Amino acid sequence: MAARPAAVRAGPHRDLHPLRRAALHRGRRAELRRLPGQTVGLVGESGCGKSVTSLAIMGLLPARGNTVTGTVDFEGTDLLTLSDRAMRDRRGQEIGMIFQDPLSSLNPVVPIGRQVTEVLERHKGLSKKAARPLARDMLAKVGIPDPERRLSEYPHQLSGGMRQRALIAMALACEPRLLIADEPTTALDVTIQAQILTCCATSCRRWAPRSS
Repeated sequence: MAARPAAVRAGPHRDLHPLRRAALHRGRRAELRRLPGQTVGLVGESGCGKSVTSLAIMGLLPARGNTVTGTVDFEGTDLLTLSDRAMRDRRGQEIGMIFQDPLSSLNPVVPIGRQVTEVLERHKGLSKKAARPLARDMLAKVGIPDPERRLSEYPHQLSGGMRQRALIAMALACEPRLLIADEPTTALDVTIQAQILTCCATSCRRWAPRSS
């Protein structure tokens, strides 16, 4: 997890508040704390609940069959108490997430550029015309070559590495204060993995709070 200035507490970045305690219906407990400018890694074997914890923080777990208890304290607000609409307003703008599989996360019938501009239109109130150059700049910042052309291309036309970079661009488009990366290099070759991790680290440093 990485972010701009913010503090997160789950269980018990602007400014993320340490996450305190996220208790899942399976009986698992997770306690995480993240201070502004910090990067925190959640490590565990396959199936231990890393992705479930991330989805619980984002409010994206299916309601059926899942019960999340505890607190997720973000800038003084317990995210678990928010309505679906209030949480949608925070997702993308204040809290971003890079999902594991870009093929299942990106809409296959919508151009990449449109998927990035939708985030800017919804959370920044921009028009399509105003959002397009910003979307192009985001693709360039995450290292996608010829970003103007890529705006009109569909996910299947991009390589695995470029699809992952497009997801990063979407997650960072509104400069969220908390960024959750759920195994962003899964199924990528070693060279592309290194590029994706460098891209994430560079983006976090770009938006990290500066000491006076």
